[in-house]
Amino acid sequence: MSNTTNPFHLAFPVNDLDESYKFYHDLLGCETGRSSDSWIDFNMWGHQVVAHLSPGEAKESAINAVDGHGVPVRHFGVILDMEEWKALAGKLQEGGIEFVIEPYIRFEGEPGEQATMFFLDPSGNALEFKAFANKDQIFAT
Repeated sequence: MSNTTNPFHLAFPVNDLDESYKFYHDLLGCETGRSSDSWIDFNMWGHQVVAHLSPGEAKESAINAVDGHGVPVRHFGVILDMEEWKALAGKLQEGGIEFVIEPYIRFEGEPGEQATMFFLDPSGNALEFKAFANKDQIFAT
């Protein structure tokens, strides 16, 4: 596998483009690219994520137990540096985000130890942002 990370592309359904813009652009700080009446491109930390208007298709995910928490099965997000993760967690807490899983350290003292948090966008799409003290631990077993 290459040491260079290529940008990832993800398209996902949303119920309302204006709400999605406020969440992804105004709250998370994702710049926008192309858009139309039915979709918006967002630059999510160098990755292209596209909110497609599809009322009724966006919904909350089923959950699986991981480390004593109910993790949404269908989710996406970004692995940040630890300081950036802490700053984002603080920004979200100040912004009144209701977390599915509050920011905490998962697998503490084990291989793959990571900071993680889960929350929903206005359409019920689950996002996970995480950070590793040591990025060599991302795929640790």
